[in-house]
Amino acid sequence: MKNLRVLITTLLVLTLSGLGMHTASAAGKAAAHCAGSSHAAAPAARTAAQPVTVWLAGDSTMANPSSGRCPVGWGSQFDPLFNSNVTVRNLAVGGRSIQTWLYEPHVSSTKSSDGECRLTSTAYSSRWQSMLNASTGMKAGDYLFIQFGINDSSSTCPKHVGRARYQQLMTMMAQAALARGAHPVLLTPVAAITCSGSTATKNRGFVGETFAAGTATGAPVIDLQTLSVSLYNSLRFCPNNGDYGGSGPLGRFFCNDHTHFETYGAQRIAGLVAGDVRRQNLPLATYLK
Repeated sequence: MKNLRVLITTLLVLTLSGLGMHTASAAGKAAAHCAGSSHAAAPAARTAAQPVTVWLAGDSTMANPSSGRCPVGWGSQFDPLFNSNVTVRNLAVGGRSIQTWLYEPHVSSTKSSDGECRLTSTAYSSRWQSMLNASTGMKAGDYLFIQFGINDSSSTCPKHVGRARYQQLMTMMAQAALARGAHPVLLTPVAAITCSGSTATKNRGFVGETFAAGTATGAPVIDLQTLSVSLYNSLRFCPNNGDYGGSGPLGRFFCNDHTHFETYGAQRIAGLVAGDVRRQNLPLATYLK
C-alpha cells in the first residue's frame, strides 16, 4: 500500500511539472509574440515621426503675404494644420504663371511661332533651383504641391501659357519631384467669387491639363476649383452686394478684387486642401492635427 501511495504521488508530481512547463512555454511564446509585434510596429512609428518638408509652388493665391492685410495666400496658413514634424516651405510668388515661376527672368514679352512666350534662356529660376538642390532641396519623403492656372490664362507675354505647354511644365515638375523620392500633389486653380444668380460658379481654366499631368505621373490631384466653389455656395456668398474690404461675410473672406483672400479666407482654403489630403488618404495625412 505504501509503495502504491509513493507511485501515485510521483505520477502527480510529474504530471504537474509537465503542465507547468507547458504553461511556461505558452507564456513564453505569447511574450515572444507580443515582443515581435512591438518590434514590427516600431518601424511604422519611426516612419510616421520622420520630419517632412512640404514645398509649395504657385501664385499669389498660395503665396505668403508681402505687406498689409490683403492678399493672404492659403499656403501661408497651411503649416499650422500639421504637427511639428512638418515644415512648410512656401515658394509661391504673386503674378506668376507656371512658366514665369520656372524660368524667370528668361521669359520674354514676345511669342514664338508656336504661340508660346519666347524663352531667352532655359536656365531655371532661383526658386526652382533651390527646390532641386541635392543638399538643401526636395528629399525623399517630402511633398511638392503645385498650383498655377490663374495668371497663365493671360493672352499676352510673359504670363501667357498655352494648354499643352501648361500640361508639359506641370508634368515636368511632378517628374522632378518623383526623381528625388518626393511626392508631387497637383492642384487645379482656386476659384474667384463669381455668381450666376444665387449660385457661385467656376471661373478657372487648365483643369483638364492638371488632371492629365496627374494621370501621366501618377500624382494625386486636388480639385481646388470645385472644392472652393462648393465652399462659396455653402457660405451663401451669392448673390453678393459687393461687400468687400473686411466687413460682412464676403469682405471677411475676400480682398476687394473678388480673387485674393483675407486671412480668414486663406485659412478656409488651406483647410479645403488639408481636408482633401485626408479624404484621399495620402500618407501626409498622418501628420495633420
